[in-house]
Amino acid sequence: MVSYRFAWIVISMVFLFRASQSHAQLTPNYYDDTCPHALPIIRTVIRAAVAIERRMAASLIRLHFHDCFVQGCDGSVLLKDNPWFTGEQTVLQNNNSIRGFEVIDAAKLAVEAICPGVVSCADIVALAARDSSEYVNGPIWTVELGRRDSTTANKDLASANLPIAFEDLDVLISKFARQGLDAKEMVTLSGAHTIGQAHCVTFKTRIYKETNIDPGFALNQRRRCPQNNGDFNLSPLDPVTPNSFDNKYYKNLMQKRGLLHSDQVLYNGGETDSIVESYSRDWSLFYKNFADAMVKMGNINPLTGSAGEIRNICSAIN
Repeated sequence: MVSYRFAWIVISMVFLFRASQSHAQLTPNYYDDTCPHALPIIRTVIRAAVAIERRMAASLIRLHFHDCFVQGCDGSVLLKDNPWFTGEQTVLQNNNSIRGFEVIDAAKLAVEAICPGVVSCADIVALAARDSSEYVNGPIWTVELGRRDSTTANKDLASANLPIAFEDLDVLISKFARQGLDAKEMVTLSGAHTIGQAHCVTFKTRIYKETNIDPGFALNQRRRCPQNNGDFNLSPLDPVTPNSFDNKYYKNLMQKRGLLHSDQVLYNGGETDSIVESYSRDWSLFYKNFADAMVKMGNINPLTGSAGEIRNICSAIN
């Protein structure tokens, strides 16, 4: 019995050591020696892209989120379909909406020119999210680096793990919990909807059939989104300050002006109402918690050490 228990203790210690070792390999100065100019080069590319199109900031933050929620932050969302597997870009939650790939490609091309085969696409995606937020006056956080790129994607897992605009609060909480994120962090990360736009098809049911919606807001949205057409017309997720990162998103929810069903359920008489209220009052609290949640999300199951690869081109395995 003693030897049996001792064996399990040893096994447990090995697993804990490997887990801590994997986490320790992510560090803000990962490229200091191997590619010291990587971060400023990536930042320059990202800022230039957002300067051309402000909406790109939201797209790049969302790209990081949709990457991390499917088999970890490993750049799998960037992979196109190939003979060996079907990528994640055509699932319901991504199809015709996930974007920013050309910006990631441009950043990768720029760092490859000075440090070939060193900087991963997964790390570029993580840095792009932070740099985008900074450019639109949002929170800033320290990005831990050292992720490697996956050699596969998982369409089925993307379909199962990524939130959908029509889902209720309990489903959203469950999907975030699978990634180790609690309800407060779910509400916090949803605050990224303070910028960006959505296709009409994702909120038509809300503006035509739901009752927990401000009538004037619904009427205005119906002008943009006719009931029988215009599915791919765009509307800002935050109509008050659509191009600035702030806490207006939460104030909108309290006025029943959440654009998506999955937005408004955060403030609809449920367990997350108090979190929405606190963020609507205190933007600095929201910023701090958003930064912390992005760091935590960025640490979801990264590939490190010899796992995965450093892709030459972000959309294809080597």
